[in-house]
Amino acid sequence: MSADSGEKPRVVTTAAEFRAACDAVRAAGRTLGLVPTMGALHAGHLALVAEARKRANVAAVTIFVNPTQFGPNEDFDKYPRTFEADRDLCGRAGADAIFAPTRELMYPPGFRTFVEVTGWQNRLCGASRPAHFRGVSTVVLKLFHIVPADVAYFGQKDAQQLLIIRKTVHDLNVPIEIRAVPTVREADGLALSSRNRYLTHAERAAAPALFRGLQRAQAMIESGERNPATVEGAVAAELSAVPEIRVDYIRAVSAETLDRPERLSGPTLIALAAYLGSTRLIDNIQLDVR
Repeated sequence: MSADSGEKPRVVTTAAEFRAACDAVRAAGRTLGLVPTMGALHAGHLALVAEARKRANVAAVTIFVNPTQFGPNEDFDKYPRTFEADRDLCGRAGADAIFAPTRELMYPPGFRTFVEVTGWQNRLCGASRPAHFRGVSTVVLKLFHIVPADVAYFGQKDAQQLLIIRKTVHDLNVPIEIRAVPTVREADGLALSSRNRYLTHAERAAAPALFRGLQRAQAMIESGERNPATVEGAVAAELSAVPEIRVDYIRAVSAETLDRPERLSGPTLIALAAYLGSTRLIDNIQLDVR
């Protein structure tokens, strides 16, 4: 499965072929790191590939725009599909292989089996995207069965997704380790996202306010504030000053359970989602509140 550094990775489109290649890697006593993606790769994805490359003998990337995690009025049809550019980037980042399944392989006719993490999948992003995490859990579990990796890498920007995937793996006894990689940001603080390319010039100029709001929350907590409503209100005030931003949600919750405590303590997630025009962006920070 290995590719020479800088070469285009091997591309496989069938489950049987890719599983056989993974089995050969593990039979040889080598470790396999996996980076699941929907393509339209950027430096954030490449940080995941670099981490897999550093910690495993073989690094594999999956590229599949998963229809079941998009709602009826979301951007599935216009979601950027840049496979050849993605393949080049994977090669430069050191990926050895790409699994690029078809929709028919992942969701054959008559498909009706889904995975749900009840209680968590309808909070935060799930409140406005009700089927999103059901689609995420289902496709990731399918990928883990096809690609029997030792470790899978996900970005901390998608904090709720990361928590739900970890819960899926734990509850269903999937023998794979989930590792988080810190969010990669532009110089002005905007978290990298494939959807950033949708932003107009004015929206892109306004977008760093999302991270400024999170930084304001962090400063308040570090100064002793423990009331989640007060922290959320301060972030909302920061964003309300930017007319291009329409807030979906702002929440200060436990990073382990997504519950909103009376007082912030322990691992804490400050998460938000907002629209700039028709583009929905998410961001978060995580703190250990003592």
